[in-house]
Amino acid sequence: MVSKLWKDQSFSVSHADGTGTSAGGFETGLRSFFEYRDLGVKDATKGKFVAHVIRAVPGMHTEPQWHVHNLDFQMVYILKGWVKFEYEGEGEITLRSGSSALQPPGIKHRELSHSDDLELIEICSPAEFKTDLIDTP
Repeated sequence: MVSKLWKDQSFSVSHADGTGTSAGGFETGLRSFFEYRDLGVKDATKGKFVAHVIRAVPGMHTEPQWHVHNLDFQMVYILKGWVKFEYEGEGEITLRSGSSALQPPGIKHRELSHSDDLELIEICSPAEFKTDLIDTP
């Protein structure tokens, strides 16, 4: 099926059961203690944005490491569970079900801990970006 383009974007649907125009299940990704489900936004926007559901791998936990993402936009919305971050200049913040956070470009941060049932949506732009590990601020 050929999709029509609207402002250089195509229509995309992703269902939790893995069906839709952008079908995909959970896969390993940037961090081994999380699984990622691509929502089809990367392909539909030709790499301008990425959106995925991220869920914790039960029993696996973070290794708190300060880092920055080199991108233009990053937002998270917590669907289930909780996650605790530390942000330079902001301190420790616990996000829980229903919380959202806009992480400005270049903000120094680290994840401190998360619940085994954590599930969140993350939207970033561009879809491909570099993450740099940094010294403690």
